[in-house]
Amino acid sequence: MHSVRRRRHAAAVAGLACCLIAGQGLPAGAVPGRSGPADDAVPGGVTGPSADEVAEARAMARERGERLGETTVLVAEARARLEELVADAERLVESYNGELVKTARAKELSAQAAERAKTAGSQVAKAREAVAAITAQSYGGLDIAQPMMAMMTGNGGPTDDGYLRRASILAHMGGGQAETLKQLRESQEVFAILQAQAEDAYAEQREAQAEAEEAKQAAEEAVARQVDETRRIEEEQARLERLADEARSTAEKLAREREVALEQARIARENAERARYQAAAMRREAARMGVASGEPVSRWALNVTAESARGDIAADWALTQLDKPYVWAADGPAAYDCSGLTMRAWERVGIVMDHWTGTQWTSGPHVRLSELRRGDLLFYGQVTGNPGDIHHVGIYVGRGLMVHAPQTGDVVRVAPMWRSDLIGATRPA
Repeated sequence: MHSVRRRRHAAAVAGLACCLIAGQGLPAGAVPGRSGPADDAVPGGVTGPSADEVAEARAMARERGERLGETTVLVAEARARLEELVADAERLVESYNGELVKTARAKELSAQAAERAKTAGSQVAKAREAVAAITAQSYGGLDIAQPMMAMMTGNGGPTDDGYLRRASILAHMGGGQAETLKQLRESQEVFAILQAQAEDAYAEQREAQAEAEEAKQAAEEAVARQVDETRRIEEEQARLERLADEARSTAEKLAREREVALEQARIARENAERARYQAAAMRREAARMGVASGEPVSRWALNVTAESARGDIAADWALTQLDKPYVWAADGPAAYDCSGLTMRAWERVGIVMDHWTGTQWTSGPHVRLSELRRGDLLFYGQVTGNPGDIHHVGIYVGRGLMVHAPQTGDVVRVAPMWRSDLIGATRPA
């Protein structure tokens, strides 16, 4: 009978151990908050990106980064070429502007020369008309505009009266109006020569202006083409920047997911090992107690389970909230701030805390950093008489890491716990 009671008691203890193992909710190869087929690439069968997937994503990020670097060089070269063409165009535009000024001046000089030649011609014509009028009145209509012809067309020789009269007129003209007429004619010829020269210079300047305008247009067209080419390369650069950013983000996300999966696999292994250890301890305790009542054994087992499991449950739940955005004063389920995340994590095991780092700091006993357990709260800031000087809190998940909601624009993530403003840890109770 005694041996029967011993066997029944051992069976009850073993059954309790099995219940405790199941109560852990973390059998080997399972992770809270994760489901799906096992990934052989992650130890323990935890779902997550494989090492090859992470390596492939990083290779893609490197490749796109290299293409972006090459395009960035092309952009720099295009911009330098554009700057050079713009400088050339500006020089040619100013040269063209100078030719316009020269053309306007040449046109003005040509017009002035033409006007002077015209004036000189008018003066000669008026003088000729005056002399002709005098001749007609005094000498019977002799045209002195051509004195030599008038003399040569006379009917008599040197002794003829008409010849003598005409010679007298020429002598009279040589002393006065004939000289004036001669000077006016010379002046007209000079102005005619100057006018021709001015017109030739104006025509040459027009050709120079046309050539300058053609060079200016060619330069402006080259600038326009280079502007289009530079814009095209810059658009390609912007596109590659987006692709590179996406690739880097994907690689970082996969690496982070793999890190979390590996951590969860480690947690699963530790929990399974802990459960086996507790079951073995209970069996040893049952064997030590012999046929005594099983009630003390059950209470001892439950106390051990509660003490070790609450922090794990809080930490494991916090890990299921990864990548949810940080929002100030948010406490879930879609977003969190730092104290909102820790409040909800410990709420999973029945510990009620305020949504404030100031009182979460005193929500349980402080523990040494060398004695940290998963689920302990890590606080950052300053320990003063003002609880508001404690400004951040995270949840310890093991191996010097914490899960926390960092700041605006970020997401819930796993990060190293060691920071210069770390002030201590609390184990909520």
